[in-house]
Amino acid sequence: MKEQQRTDTLFPILIATSVILLVGFGIRASFGVFQVPVAETFDWPRSDFSMAIAVQNLAWGIGQPLFGMLAEKYGDRKAIILGAVTYAAGLMIAAHAGTPFGQIMSSGVLVGLGVAGTGFGVILAIVGRAASPEKRSMALGIATAAGSSGQVLIPPLTQFLESRFGWDSTMMILSVAVLATLFVLPYLKTSPPAHVTRAAAEETLWQVLGRASRDPNYILLFLGFFSCGYQLAFITAHFPAYVTEVCGSAALGAASLTLIGITNIFGTLLAGKLGGIYRRKMLLSLIYALRTVIAAAFILLPPSPLTVIIFSLSMGALWLATVPLTSGLIGYLYGMKYMGTLYGFVFLSHQLGGFLGVYLGGTLYDAYGSYDVVWWIGIGVGAFSALAHLPIREERQNLATA
Repeated sequence: MKEQQRTDTLFPILIATSVILLVGFGIRASFGVFQVPVAETFDWPRSDFSMAIAVQNLAWGIGQPLFGMLAEKYGDRKAIILGAVTYAAGLMIAAHAGTPFGQIMSSGVLVGLGVAGTGFGVILAIVGRAASPEKRSMALGIATAAGSSGQVLIPPLTQFLESRFGWDSTMMILSVAVLATLFVLPYLKTSPPAHVTRAAAEETLWQVLGRASRDPNYILLFLGFFSCGYQLAFITAHFPAYVTEVCGSAALGAASLTLIGITNIFGTLLAGKLGGIYRRKMLLSLIYALRTVIAAAFILLPPSPLTVIIFSLSMGALWLATVPLTSGLIGYLYGMKYMGTLYGFVFLSHQLGGFLGVYLGGTLYDAYGSYDVVWWIGIGVGAFSALAHLPIREERQNLATA
């Protein structure tokens, strides 16, 4: 009876969480579209707005475990409301910020915290608790794929709005879209995780964090997620500008993010499906190895529209495939009760990598007039992550839930 009730509530929860992720992640993925217009408006070097996006990644990472704790203590919906309001405020202020510091505080700090409150850490914990163990990996894949759908739809829409109304008015429009997602909150009614042992139910957050921090498996997940953040943030923030320069087409730059998003939908769903069948650590290692090979081949080949399209399609298939596998592995190892916070701290590593990828992208481009060094650093850290996941022991902890 309880399992049937859990199944009945899962569908509306998946719809509601997908809407939040689609809008929130899609807008966040659109910031690369603002890279050139903002720099041209204020005659800034590219590193100035890149710093704002880099700080956004860092604020997102720092905010993720904090919003996870808020959700677990005060409720998921309250955490999401706070995140959405912060997100919208950041966009509104950014639309009127005419100094690098103003963009850092708005596009960087406020938007980053807003993404944390409406992003994967809080949302995937909701989905994980709502799904049965047998359906959890696939449910996490579906929710993550919704974020990919936002990347398909919103960057080209943002590019269109920016060309028609300017970047500042576009940011105002996007802020209203973020607030509109709050209308789905009544559907986020979750049940406690199934099959919770008494010991797991009584374990406090700090006990779980202490146990995880001493576990080599958790440390390896933390270290391995760094390269994912580096690669994704660098490409999101700088790839449209890179494509515009090497191919002479801003439209192709925006379209490349759309292509990544399209294949990412299928890649993430496949990862969620395979995560319920095969060992997640091996799938993660394979994903990072393939990313490394694809990026190396792309940077070694002469740039052209064709190589951009092939790179976007192939990298997109691996783009967020790590998210349902990493979050699912954390839930499997340590239980669902504090999954949001535990995933949040691992995600902090992802965003530290994201900060470095965006920051180096702007700084090294200004220094050398090229992104080549940044690409090769990403290839190196990707190879490290492919190796780092292999020693993980994929065995459920004694106090974990099913």
